[in-house]
Amino acid sequence: MNSLKLLHKNFILSLLKRGLIFLFFIGACKGFSQNAPKVSSEVDVTTLKIGEQLFFKVFVEVDSTDQVIFPEGQTFSPLETVEAYKTDTTRKKDRITLQKTYALTQFDSGSYKLPQQRIEINGKGFFTDSLRIKVSTVKVDTLTQKMYDIKPLLNVDKSNTNLWKILLAILFVLVIGGLVYWFLYRKKPLTEEEKIALLPPYDRALLELKKLENSKYLIQDEYKEYYSELTDIVRSYLEEDAKVSALESTTDELIAKLELRKDAGELDLDKDTILQFKQILQTADLVKFAKSKPPIATAENDRKAVEQIVVKTHEAIPEPTEEELLEQAEYQEELARKKQRKKTIIAISAAIATILIGLAGITAYYGPTNVWDTLTGNPSKKMLDTKEWVSSSYGYPPITIETPEVLIRQKNKIPSEAKEKIKELQTFAYTNSAALFTIATTSTTFTSEEEPDHQKSLEHLIKNFEKKGAKNIITKAEEFTTLAGVKGLKTYGSAKFKVPDSKELVKGNYIILSFGGKGFQQQVLLTWLANDTYAQQIIDRILTTVEVKTKV
Repeated sequence: MNSLKLLHKNFILSLLKRGLIFLFFIGACKGFSQNAPKVSSEVDVTTLKIGEQLFFKVFVEVDSTDQVIFPEGQTFSPLETVEAYKTDTTRKKDRITLQKTYALTQFDSGSYKLPQQRIEINGKGFFTDSLRIKVSTVKVDTLTQKMYDIKPLLNVDKSNTNLWKILLAILFVLVIGGLVYWFLYRKKPLTEEEKIALLPPYDRALLELKKLENSKYLIQDEYKEYYSELTDIVRSYLEEDAKVSALESTTDELIAKLELRKDAGELDLDKDTILQFKQILQTADLVKFAKSKPPIATAENDRKAVEQIVVKTHEAIPEPTEEELLEQAEYQEELARKKQRKKTIIAISAAIATILIGLAGITAYYGPTNVWDTLTGNPSKKMLDTKEWVSSSYGYPPITIETPEVLIRQKNKIPSEAKEKIKELQTFAYTNSAALFTIATTSTTFTSEEEPDHQKSLEHLIKNFEKKGAKNIITKAEEFTTLAGVKGLKTYGSAKFKVPDSKELVKGNYIILSFGGKGFQQQVLLTWLANDTYAQQIIDRILTTVEVKTKV
């Protein structure tokens, strides 16, 4: 009995455990089904005419915290992306629905498969459905509608993309010129001291004596400073106006010089004035070196006496002769010229220093080779730096390619022996003779639906190289595939090419891309100088843009 109860109890516990596990599994599945992303897609039409657009819409339902990345760029090949519109967002509770719309088109008739698109959600890929799109041709009524000739090529004005560089250079020159003018040539307002210094010696001495009279030296018992300034004023005046070396002379030496000038008739001073001046200088020596303190009245009288001595000395100086005046004028002009020359040298030095510092900074940032090639106008670098490259289709069947400059239609004459096989030959080319750089495209249609003989065409091109003087031609070949997946033949190598209008040979590289199908052939020819890093970058960029049509 006990054993039956125990079995019954274990059976009930087992059922309860299984029920709990089942409920947990159901809850987990329910929770998972609520959080799982949902991806769907649709198109507005499945049939369109050449050049018309269809709208491909992608709907993604995710949690608000999920990260969603939609495809970008040309991921719809063979259809072409015209525009990718902004993502629309609709929120419902903790879930959001994202709608991404793409405008697509195709310029060739046929039935095309719109490939699956990968939507990345939290690092995991989800794919849309693939669809079949039919593109039909547009009927042209050639009976009732008048046909017109092909319009001639139009010359397009070159874009002024480098205008900002010119404006920046002008601004730089204006700033340098403004700084030079401001610091060197601008007439600055003079300070009070500069205005006094520009006065004639006589007027300046009287002005300084007047300022000494109004000073507080004597009130503050500063006799040494008072007499030092008093004697400096009169000594400076004698040195400048009377041409007596007074600043470095002792009292006795200065008095002796004045007496010699008086005896020579060069300075008409009376003995009493010289004697009075000597007494003032001796008093000043006692004050400065023996710390003597004369009465204030004596100090004031000495200042008045010095003022009279300056006046009498000025009157005693003989008037300069005409020759002396001319010499003084020439001297002043020479001083002005030296001053102007000094300013000019400083200005030029400052400008050169600024330019050198700027060049050093630019060189350190961009590299010396890059800067030098920019300054010297390297033709390959100019092509590489062209901001607005031209993307266009050339010939029929068309060859789509992106180049620094537009390719120009060339006049071709089909040889008489080839007219039976070649129906039409269209060539477009651009040549930069300065950089020895060439880009050319050739589209050929045949009279019959035969496959093109690439090898024969290549032999013809190589012979054409030799006719133009090329030597030591090395040829290699490999498969080439465009970004759209079209396969072709890449023939490449090096040679010694002849410089136009010269006997000189230079080492260069070449690439010939060959494509085609029944009844047509397309070729792209590229030649450039070996070891030209800028040209190599141009070639690498061009090769990524080559696209061809696989059907006529």
